[in-house]
Amino acid sequence: MEHLTFSIVFVIGLAYLFDFLNGMHDAANSIATIVSTRVLSPRQAVVWAAFFNFIAAFGFGVHVANTIGKGLVDPGVLGTAVIAAALIGASLWDWITIVFGIPVSSSHALIGGIIGAAISKAGFVCLQYDKLKTIVMFIFLSPLIGLFFGFSLMVAVFWLFRKRSPSQVDRTFRVGQLISAALYSLSHGANDAQKTMGIISVLLFSNGLLGDKFYVPIWVVLSCHAVISLGTLMGGWKIVNTMGNKVTKLKPVGGFCAETGAGLSILICSFFGIPVSTTHTITGAIVGVGSTQRLSAVRWGVAGRIVWAWILTIPCAALTAGLAYQMIKFFL
Repeated sequence: MEHLTFSIVFVIGLAYLFDFLNGMHDAANSIATIVSTRVLSPRQAVVWAAFFNFIAAFGFGVHVANTIGKGLVDPGVLGTAVIAAALIGASLWDWITIVFGIPVSSSHALIGGIIGAAISKAGFVCLQYDKLKTIVMFIFLSPLIGLFFGFSLMVAVFWLFRKRSPSQVDRTFRVGQLISAALYSLSHGANDAQKTMGIISVLLFSNGLLGDKFYVPIWVVLSCHAVISLGTLMGGWKIVNTMGNKVTKLKPVGGFCAETGAGLSILICSFFGIPVSTTHTITGAIVGVGSTQRLSAVRWGVAGRIVWAWILTIPCAALTAGLAYQMIKFFL
């Protein structure tokens, strides 16, 4: 660590800030359903989610971190100033959406930040379009996958428990939601913490601190999971309200199906190294669960505003990061 310069330490600090805001922002995804169904209090829920965010550090690999670290733009472009600008763009967008209670994707904010800062430095030729094509495709696929799993699980549960009384079903899935919330929080940690890991690792690699081969150091893995867990403990309460109450009303059985469907979707994508949006996936799953009752059970106006925020995330973060690069390139 004696080789770390002030600028590298500063950018690592920015990365931890983004990681913290990511956890704070996405706490809503992890706890909104279990809080809205009153299975846990808000404070109990964030502790539960933060714990499973952290233990996701053990056993899920670093496939997503590798994609972020060396799969989006030409590695030669990712200098200290570009990475700092990317983090500024992503963090600013995250903070704005936390203030207004809009559940957008921290993942796509970071991707937009990387793209915008890199283009600002080297132009469009630096982009690795094959990887970006997959990521852009999953902007649209991840909510649909979540919707499919949420809808399918809800239909299956309706059929399996069709002879049980509503009170029996409610008691069963109040316990089940503890398990599904843990699964979702594990998947969130496994996918989202890895994005910050990838950023810090590529920063170290581009400055010659990892040798000739790119890898993710263990201290980076553990620290990123710790910081995202701390952010989750803080909780973005406005977004919790949007996700838990404004999209559709949920009962414990619906919360269980939404969390389980989204968690399974994210873990599968994490295994293949695809940095999907946990926000998009859980929102799709909640809509899928709500639509099994009747289409009018989903507040489509709220869902439509969320989708517009999704569409704007990458370009807004990219524009902010591009401007930030032009301002800080002389100092880092």
